[in-house]
Amino acid sequence: MNREMIIVLDFGGQYNQLIARRVRECNVYCEVHPCTMSLEKIREMAPKGIIFTGGPNSVYKDDSPTCPKEIYELGIPVLGICYGSQLMAYQLGGRVETAPVSEYGKTEVEVDNSSKLFEDVSPKTICWMSHTDYIAEAPEGFRVTAHTPVCPVAAMERPEKNWYAVQFHPEVLHTQEGKKMLSNFVYKVCGCSGDWKMDSFVETTIREIREKVGDGKVLCALSGGVDSSVAAVLMAKAVGKQLTCVFVDHGLLRKNEGDEVEAVFGPDGPYDLNFVRVNAQERFYSKLAGVTDPERKRKIIGEEFIRVFEEEAKKIGAVDFLVQGTIYPDVIESGLGKSAVIKSHHNVGGLPDHVDFKEIIEPLRLLFKDEVRRAGLELGIPEYLVYRQPFPGPGLGVRIIGEVTAEKVHIVQEADAIYREEIAKAGIDRNLGQYFAALTNMRSVGCMGDGRTYDYAIALRAVLTSDFMTAEAAEIPWEVLSRVTSRIVNEVKGVNRVLYDCTGKPPATIEFE
Repeated sequence: MNREMIIVLDFGGQYNQLIARRVRECNVYCEVHPCTMSLEKIREMAPKGIIFTGGPNSVYKDDSPTCPKEIYELGIPVLGICYGSQLMAYQLGGRVETAPVSEYGKTEVEVDNSSKLFEDVSPKTICWMSHTDYIAEAPEGFRVTAHTPVCPVAAMERPEKNWYAVQFHPEVLHTQEGKKMLSNFVYKVCGCSGDWKMDSFVETTIREIREKVGDGKVLCALSGGVDSSVAAVLMAKAVGKQLTCVFVDHGLLRKNEGDEVEAVFGPDGPYDLNFVRVNAQERFYSKLAGVTDPERKRKIIGEEFIRVFEEEAKKIGAVDFLVQGTIYPDVIESGLGKSAVIKSHHNVGGLPDHVDFKEIIEPLRLLFKDEVRRAGLELGIPEYLVYRQPFPGPGLGVRIIGEVTAEKVHIVQEADAIYREEIAKAGIDRNLGQYFAALTNMRSVGCMGDGRTYDYAIALRAVLTSDFMTAEAAEIPWEVLSRVTSRIVNEVKGVNRVLYDCTGKPPATIEFE
């Protein structure tokens, strides 16, 4: 697929994914690559522009990540962000030092609107700063295009070379006009036309799958989540009955979720495919009996899922292709460059050892989650499924603190269903990044009616996030929380207390385990 491309070179920044997402929101395709990527490879990919990410290091230290100086002579526009801006300054003869005053958080920045980067941007605009070092002196030939009271070079450029740099982070939502700045870079500096659109992606992908598969047999592990569902429908549209979807119900799904998945993909659904549902609840519960360590629970659930899937696959016999719902953040988080490996249970790796197949197909490997949703809508998948909340691979196993039992699963399913129903009734569901009920292992004394109880506490969680890498606790209206609490303690047996988790990420994670 020939398309315009921007490359993001990762220097260890925490926002590398976010930069790529923002560029794609401008309808320009973007990929993240390690900063060690060779010049030959860059030339081969022929990007329209290159963006350097932030990073935690000081550019002047011997062991800090870098890139060849020759990258500036490729004739490709370059935008440096934070560490990337300092690296550009350092490599091209400027001076980078520890700043007399560090800047962290929302900062008013004065910008020069004559710069292509700041066209139609407010002369004074709020940007997100996060730096200890700063550019003390811009390299020769550069002009300064933005500053703050304590940061003399908040942006600089050498437009005849198409070299641009900003000390702040335009990719984060806290930078009020950051998207406009990135759009200016990709359109006004790089000369992109914006050919990355979901309808063309869907059409092209279906055609490519059809050509690749031919008359081969395809097997898909269907979880019912957004990623695997969109991958399955893409495959069904391409090859129809050549596709078999195996849905392993491990008993750790949300209330009625197994039946909802079957209603969409089963024999009564709209898709022409083979559907196999495996009800393996008891098998998983027995494997999890007595296990309290969260990482062990994850491993058990992941491994047992693979075993069950293998057993079903053997009944089908040899297949030519195995489909996975891997998406682009999975690829990045699995260890790109200097980025940390974050997840311990997702679609990258962990392939079944004993399934007889020739090749893996990952039709969503290039997409971020919001793009997957847009592809789902383009494919005609029901909206409730497309906008289903992200759900971890181990399911409710990581929303039950301590041992997982059938009783505890039932409690958290019922509490979660009430919470989700009331959030939807209040009309705030689409505004939240993630929201769910979890079961703590805390039991406390309560009184209901004239009796004393000693029951579990439910913890409610709701966060606001754009990238799931950082998150803030959502301020759910008190009347909604009050109504949810009342319903849970009255309708869910075994619960006498409801708590609300106000912790952001970091220091907490979004999930509980």
